[in-house]
Amino acid sequence: MNSLKTILLASLPLLFDPSAGRTDATMPQPGRAESAERRHLSATSTVSDILRHPAFFGHARRVLPWDERGYDESMSLSRISSLLPYHSAVDTRTVVGGLNRMIDDVADGRQVFYDIYSEQEKLADPSKGNTGLFFFRGKPGAPFAIVSPGGGFAYLGSVHEGFPYAVEINREGYNVFVLKYRVGQGGRIATEDLAAAISFVFESSRSLDVATDGYSLWGSSAGARMAASIGSHGVATFGGDDLPKPAAVIMAYTAHSDHSDREPPTFAVVGSEDGIAPPASMESRIEELRRIGTPVEYRRVPSVGHGFGTGAGTNAEGWIAEAVRFWERSR
Repeated sequence: MNSLKTILLASLPLLFDPSAGRTDATMPQPGRAESAERRHLSATSTVSDILRHPAFFGHARRVLPWDERGYDESMSLSRISSLLPYHSAVDTRTVVGGLNRMIDDVADGRQVFYDIYSEQEKLADPSKGNTGLFFFRGKPGAPFAIVSPGGGFAYLGSVHEGFPYAVEINREGYNVFVLKYRVGQGGRIATEDLAAAISFVFESSRSLDVATDGYSLWGSSAGARMAASIGSHGVATFGGDDLPKPAAVIMAYTAHSDHSDREPPTFAVVGSEDGIAPPASMESRIEELRRIGTPVEYRRVPSVGHGFGTGAGTNAEGWIAEAVRFWERSR
Protein backbone atom coordinates (compact mmCIF):
# COMPACT_ATOMS: atom_id res chain seq x y z
CA MET A 1 0.00 0.00 0.00
CA ASN A 2 2.82 2.43 0.79
CA SER A 3 4.22 2.16 -2.74
CA LEU A 4 0.77 2.70 -4.22
CA LYS A 5 0.28 5.71 -2.00
CA THR A 6 3.63 7.15 -3.11
CA ILE A 7 2.76 6.77 -6.78
CA LEU A 8 -0.67 8.29 -6.35
CA LEU A 9 0.49 11.24 -4.31
CA ALA A 10 3.36 11.92 -6.69
CA SER A 11 0.86 12.40 -9.49
CA LEU A 12 -1.36 14.79 -7.57
CA PRO A 13 0.35 18.11 -8.38
CA LEU A 14 -0.83 17.72 -11.96
CA LEU A 15 -4.41 18.04 -10.70
CA PHE A 16 -3.87 21.40 -9.03
CA ASP A 17 -2.95 24.89 -10.11
CA PRO A 18 -0.01 25.63 -7.79
CA SER A 19 -0.41 29.36 -8.33
CA ALA A 20 -3.94 29.33 -6.95
CA GLY A 21 -4.19 30.51 -3.37
CA ARG A 22 -6.82 30.24 -0.69
CA THR A 23 -10.11 31.51 -1.99
CA ASP A 24 -12.55 31.71 0.92
CA ALA A 25 -11.64 35.37 1.38
CA THR A 26 -12.67 36.18 -2.16
CA MET A 27 -16.13 34.65 -1.87
CA PRO A 28 -19.23 36.84 -1.87
CA GLN A 29 -20.21 38.28 1.47
CA PRO A 30 -23.24 36.83 3.30
CA GLY A 31 -26.56 38.55 2.80
CA ARG A 32 -26.95 38.04 -0.94
CA ALA A 33 -30.39 37.37 -2.32
CA GLU A 34 -31.87 33.97 -1.57
CA SER A 35 -31.80 33.07 -5.26
CA ALA A 36 -28.01 33.25 -5.19
CA GLU A 37 -27.78 31.21 -1.99
CA ARG A 38 -30.09 28.56 -3.43
CA ARG A 39 -28.26 28.31 -6.75
CA HIS A 40 -27.82 24.59 -7.33
CA LEU A 41 -24.68 22.96 -8.63
CA SER A 42 -24.59 20.46 -11.48
CA ALA A 43 -22.11 18.18 -13.23
CA THR A 44 -21.02 21.12 -15.39
CA SER A 45 -20.42 23.37 -12.37
CA THR A 46 -16.79 23.96 -11.47
CA VAL A 47 -14.59 23.89 -8.41
CA SER A 48 -14.78 27.67 -8.54
CA ASP A 49 -18.56 27.45 -8.19
CA ILE A 50 -18.10 25.62 -4.89
CA LEU A 51 -15.41 27.95 -3.60
CA ARG A 52 -17.47 31.03 -4.36
CA HIS A 53 -20.94 29.80 -3.55
CA PRO A 54 -22.62 32.01 -0.92
CA ALA A 55 -23.93 28.93 0.91
CA PHE A 56 -20.36 27.85 1.69
CA PHE A 57 -19.06 31.25 2.73
CA GLY A 58 -16.23 30.93 5.26
CA HIS A 59 -15.80 27.16 5.01
CA ALA A 60 -15.81 26.37 1.28
CA ARG A 61 -12.35 24.84 1.27
CA ARG A 62 -13.40 22.44 4.00
CA VAL A 63 -15.97 21.03 1.58
CA LEU A 64 -13.20 19.99 -0.81
CA PRO A 65 -10.65 17.19 -0.35
CA TRP A 66 -7.30 18.94 0.07
CA ASP A 67 -5.95 21.38 2.66
CA GLU A 68 -3.45 24.12 1.84
CA ARG A 69 -3.38 23.49 -1.90
CA GLY A 70 -4.51 25.46 -4.88
CA TYR A 71 -7.07 23.94 -7.25
CA ASP A 72 -7.66 24.13 -10.93
CA GLU A 73 -10.84 26.09 -10.35
CA SER A 74 -12.05 25.53 -13.91
CA MET A 75 -12.32 21.78 -13.31
CA SER A 76 -15.92 20.61 -13.70
CA LEU A 77 -17.55 18.53 -10.99
CA SER A 78 -17.90 15.72 -13.53
CA ARG A 79 -14.12 15.30 -13.08
CA ILE A 80 -14.01 15.54 -9.30
CA SER A 81 -12.95 11.89 -9.05
CA SER A 82 -9.48 13.04 -10.19
CA LEU A 83 -9.10 14.70 -6.77
CA LEU A 84 -9.85 11.39 -4.98
CA PRO A 85 -7.05 8.97 -5.92
CA TYR A 86 -7.96 6.32 -3.31
CA HIS A 87 -11.64 6.23 -4.27
CA SER A 88 -13.62 4.41 -6.93
CA ALA A 89 -17.17 4.56 -8.29
CA VAL A 90 -17.36 8.32 -7.74
CA ASP A 91 -20.85 9.20 -8.99
CA THR A 92 -21.15 12.87 -9.96
CA ARG A 93 -24.90 12.99 -9.42
CA THR A 94 -24.48 11.66 -5.88
CA VAL A 95 -21.70 14.16 -5.17
CA VAL A 96 -23.79 17.06 -6.46
CA GLY A 97 -26.82 15.88 -4.49
CA GLY A 98 -24.96 16.12 -1.19
CA LEU A 99 -23.68 19.60 -1.97
CA ASN A 100 -27.11 20.82 -3.08
CA ARG A 101 -28.70 19.52 0.10
CA MET A 102 -26.43 21.83 2.10
CA ILE A 103 -27.17 24.70 -0.27
CA ASP A 104 -30.90 24.24 0.32
CA ASP A 105 -30.46 24.09 4.09
CA VAL A 106 -28.52 27.36 4.15
CA ALA A 107 -31.10 29.03 1.90
CA ASP A 108 -33.79 27.90 4.35
CA GLY A 109 -31.94 29.61 7.20
CA ARG A 110 -30.32 26.54 8.77
CA GLN A 111 -26.75 26.62 10.03
CA VAL A 112 -24.77 23.89 8.28
CA PHE A 113 -21.19 24.28 9.51
CA TYR A 114 -20.01 24.22 13.15
CA ASP A 115 -16.55 24.66 14.65
CA ILE A 116 -15.56 21.95 17.12
CA TYR A 117 -12.70 23.90 18.66
CA SER A 118 -12.78 27.28 20.37
CA GLU A 119 -10.98 30.32 18.96
CA GLN A 120 -8.39 29.98 21.73
CA GLU A 121 -7.73 26.36 20.79
CA LYS A 122 -7.36 27.28 17.13
CA LEU A 123 -4.97 30.10 17.96
CA ALA A 124 -2.85 27.73 20.05
CA ASP A 125 -2.84 25.16 17.23
CA PRO A 126 -3.64 26.71 13.83
CA SER A 127 -4.06 23.27 12.24
CA LYS A 128 -7.31 22.96 14.19
CA GLY A 129 -8.69 25.76 12.03
CA ASN A 130 -9.20 23.19 9.25
CA THR A 131 -11.68 21.17 11.29
CA GLY A 132 -15.42 21.27 11.88
CA LEU A 133 -18.76 19.54 11.47
CA PHE A 134 -21.27 19.75 8.63
CA PHE A 135 -24.78 19.17 10.03
CA PHE A 136 -27.58 17.46 8.12
CA ARG A 137 -30.66 17.90 10.30
CA GLY A 138 -33.12 15.08 10.80
CA LYS A 139 -36.20 14.89 12.99
CA PRO A 140 -35.98 17.09 16.10
CA GLY A 141 -34.72 15.05 19.01
CA ALA A 142 -33.67 12.09 16.88
CA PRO A 143 -30.36 10.27 17.55
CA PHE A 144 -27.25 11.35 15.72
CA ALA A 145 -24.54 9.77 13.61
CA ILE A 146 -21.08 11.16 12.86
CA VAL A 147 -19.48 10.25 9.54
CA SER A 148 -15.69 10.32 9.13
CA PRO A 149 -14.72 10.11 5.44
CA GLY A 150 -11.48 8.53 4.26
CA GLY A 151 -8.51 9.58 2.17
CA GLY A 152 -5.48 7.85 3.64
CA PHE A 153 -5.08 10.68 6.21
CA ALA A 154 -3.77 12.72 3.26
CA TYR A 155 -7.04 14.23 2.05
CA LEU A 156 -10.74 13.97 2.89
CA GLY A 157 -13.29 12.40 0.55
CA SER A 158 -16.33 14.15 2.04
CA VAL A 159 -17.88 14.92 -1.35
CA HIS A 160 -17.99 11.19 -2.15
CA GLU A 161 -18.36 9.33 1.16
CA GLY A 162 -19.33 12.04 3.63
CA PHE A 163 -22.12 14.29 2.44
CA PRO A 164 -23.77 11.55 0.31
CA TYR A 165 -23.74 9.20 3.34
CA ALA A 166 -25.41 11.91 5.38
CA VAL A 167 -28.15 12.34 2.79
CA GLU A 168 -28.86 8.59 2.82
CA ILE A 169 -28.86 8.25 6.64
CA ASN A 170 -30.85 11.46 6.98
CA ARG A 171 -33.67 10.02 4.86
CA GLU A 172 -34.49 7.80 7.83
CA GLY A 173 -34.97 10.88 10.02
CA TYR A 174 -31.65 10.76 11.86
CA ASN A 175 -29.39 13.72 12.53
CA VAL A 176 -26.06 13.35 10.77
CA PHE A 177 -22.74 15.17 11.11
CA VAL A 178 -19.87 14.91 8.65
CA LEU A 179 -16.48 15.49 10.24
CA LYS A 180 -13.77 17.62 8.68
CA TYR A 181 -10.68 16.44 10.53
CA ARG A 182 -6.99 17.27 10.25
CA VAL A 183 -5.04 15.42 7.57
CA GLY A 184 -1.33 14.94 7.08
CA GLN A 185 -0.74 14.23 10.78
CA GLY A 186 -1.69 10.57 11.04
CA GLY A 187 -4.50 8.63 12.61
CA ARG A 188 -4.05 9.68 16.23
CA ILE A 189 -4.57 13.39 15.53
CA ALA A 190 -7.51 12.68 13.26
CA THR A 191 -9.14 10.51 15.94
CA GLU A 192 -8.63 13.26 18.50
CA ASP A 193 -10.69 15.48 16.21
CA LEU A 194 -13.44 12.85 16.16
CA ALA A 195 -13.36 12.70 19.96
CA ALA A 196 -13.64 16.50 20.09
CA ALA A 197 -16.56 16.36 17.65
CA ILE A 198 -18.45 13.81 19.75
CA SER A 199 -17.86 15.94 22.85
CA PHE A 200 -19.09 19.03 21.00
CA VAL A 201 -22.33 17.32 19.95
CA PHE A 202 -22.99 16.07 23.48
CA GLU A 203 -22.31 19.54 24.93
CA SER A 204 -24.50 21.23 22.32
CA SER A 205 -27.21 18.58 22.10
CA ARG A 206 -29.95 20.86 23.40
CA SER A 207 -29.28 23.70 20.96
CA LEU A 208 -28.74 21.23 18.12
CA ASP A 209 -31.91 19.35 19.13
CA VAL A 210 -30.35 15.90 18.90
CA ALA A 211 -30.61 12.91 21.21
CA THR A 212 -27.33 11.59 22.57
CA ASP A 213 -28.55 8.10 23.49
CA GLY A 214 -27.68 5.41 21.00
CA TYR A 215 -25.45 7.44 18.67
CA SER A 216 -23.46 5.77 15.91
CA LEU A 217 -20.05 6.34 14.31
CA TRP A 218 -19.56 5.77 10.59
CA GLY A 219 -16.27 5.73 8.73
CA SER A 220 -14.74 4.72 5.44
CA SER A 221 -11.14 3.58 5.01
CA ALA A 222 -9.06 5.92 7.21
CA GLY A 223 -12.30 7.24 8.73
CA ALA A 224 -13.34 3.69 9.62
CA ARG A 225 -10.14 3.30 11.62
CA MET A 226 -11.07 6.42 13.56
CA ALA A 227 -14.62 5.25 14.27
CA ALA A 228 -13.40 1.80 15.32
CA SER A 229 -10.72 3.28 17.60
CA ILE A 230 -13.31 5.31 19.50
CA GLY A 231 -15.54 2.23 19.66
CA SER A 232 -12.69 0.17 21.09
CA HIS A 233 -11.13 2.60 23.54
CA GLY A 234 -13.65 5.37 24.20
CA VAL A 235 -13.88 9.10 23.63
CA ALA A 236 -11.78 10.11 26.66
CA THR A 237 -8.81 8.03 25.45
CA PHE A 238 -8.44 10.47 22.57
CA GLY A 239 -8.79 13.66 24.60
CA GLY A 240 -12.57 14.00 24.58
CA ASP A 241 -15.02 13.94 27.47
CA ASP A 242 -15.85 10.83 29.48
CA LEU A 243 -18.79 9.74 27.34
CA PRO A 244 -20.51 6.48 26.43
CA LYS A 245 -19.20 4.45 23.54
CA PRO A 246 -21.31 4.46 20.38
CA ALA A 247 -24.25 2.09 20.09
CA ALA A 248 -22.88 0.93 16.73
CA VAL A 249 -19.79 1.34 14.58
CA ILE A 250 -20.19 1.23 10.80
CA MET A 251 -16.94 0.43 8.97
CA ALA A 252 -16.39 0.52 5.22
CA TYR A 253 -13.31 -0.89 3.46
CA THR A 254 -10.47 -0.66 5.95
CA ALA A 255 -7.61 -2.87 7.09
CA HIS A 256 -7.94 -1.80 10.74
CA SER A 257 -7.14 -4.73 13.07
CA ASP A 258 -6.96 -3.29 16.60
CA HIS A 259 -9.77 -4.16 19.01
CA SER A 260 -10.55 -4.26 22.72
CA ASP A 261 -12.18 -6.94 24.86
CA ARG A 262 -15.54 -5.14 24.67
CA GLU A 263 -16.59 -3.80 21.29
CA PRO A 264 -19.76 -2.03 20.17
CA PRO A 265 -21.95 -3.81 17.61
CA THR A 266 -20.16 -3.50 14.28
CA PHE A 267 -21.33 -3.43 10.67
CA ALA A 268 -18.57 -3.88 8.08
CA VAL A 269 -18.56 -3.75 4.28
CA VAL A 270 -15.74 -4.23 1.78
CA GLY A 271 -15.36 -4.83 -1.95
CA SER A 272 -14.09 -8.19 -3.18
CA GLU A 273 -11.64 -6.42 -5.53
CA ASP A 274 -10.22 -4.02 -2.95
CA GLY A 275 -6.47 -3.81 -3.57
CA ILE A 276 -5.80 -1.22 -0.86
CA ALA A 277 -7.63 -2.85 2.07
CA PRO A 278 -8.16 -6.44 0.92
CA PRO A 279 -11.18 -8.32 2.34
CA ALA A 280 -8.91 -10.69 4.26
CA SER A 281 -7.77 -7.79 6.45
CA MET A 282 -11.34 -6.88 7.35
CA GLU A 283 -12.34 -10.50 7.82
CA SER A 284 -9.55 -11.13 10.32
CA ARG A 285 -10.92 -8.41 12.59
CA ILE A 286 -14.51 -9.57 12.10
CA GLU A 287 -13.52 -13.07 13.23
CA GLU A 288 -11.96 -11.63 16.38
CA LEU A 289 -15.04 -9.56 17.17
CA ARG A 290 -17.27 -12.59 16.78
CA ARG A 291 -14.94 -14.58 19.00
CA ILE A 292 -15.43 -12.11 21.86
CA GLY A 293 -19.20 -12.06 21.35
CA THR A 294 -19.65 -8.76 19.51
CA PRO A 295 -22.78 -8.54 17.34
CA VAL A 296 -21.47 -8.23 13.78
CA GLU A 297 -22.85 -7.95 10.27
CA TYR A 298 -20.39 -8.29 7.42
CA ARG A 299 -20.86 -7.66 3.70
CA ARG A 300 -18.31 -8.65 1.05
CA VAL A 301 -19.51 -7.05 -2.17
CA PRO A 302 -18.53 -8.73 -5.44
CA SER A 303 -16.79 -6.90 -8.29
CA VAL A 304 -16.19 -3.68 -6.33
CA GLY A 305 -12.87 -2.02 -5.46
CA HIS A 306 -11.72 0.35 -2.74
CA GLY A 307 -13.54 3.54 -1.85
CA PHE A 308 -16.93 2.88 -3.47
CA GLY A 309 -18.81 5.33 -1.23
CA THR A 310 -22.59 4.85 -1.33
CA GLY A 311 -22.07 2.26 -4.04
CA ALA A 312 -24.33 4.11 -6.48
CA GLY A 313 -24.41 2.18 -9.75
CA THR A 314 -22.44 -0.78 -8.34
CA ASN A 315 -23.18 -4.04 -6.52
CA ALA A 316 -22.68 -2.16 -3.25
CA GLU A 317 -25.70 0.10 -3.77
CA GLY A 318 -28.07 -0.10 -0.79
CA TRP A 319 -25.50 -0.98 1.86
CA ILE A 320 -26.12 2.21 3.80
CA ALA A 321 -29.80 1.34 4.29
CA GLU A 322 -28.72 -2.07 5.62
CA ALA A 323 -26.29 -0.39 8.01
CA VAL A 324 -29.01 1.96 9.26
CA ARG A 325 -31.21 -1.04 10.08
CA PHE A 326 -28.28 -2.62 11.94
CA TRP A 327 -27.82 0.60 13.95
CA GLU A 328 -31.51 0.64 14.82
CA ARG A 329 -31.35 -2.93 16.12
CA SER A 330 -28.26 -2.06 18.20
CA ARG A 331 -29.67 0.97 19.98
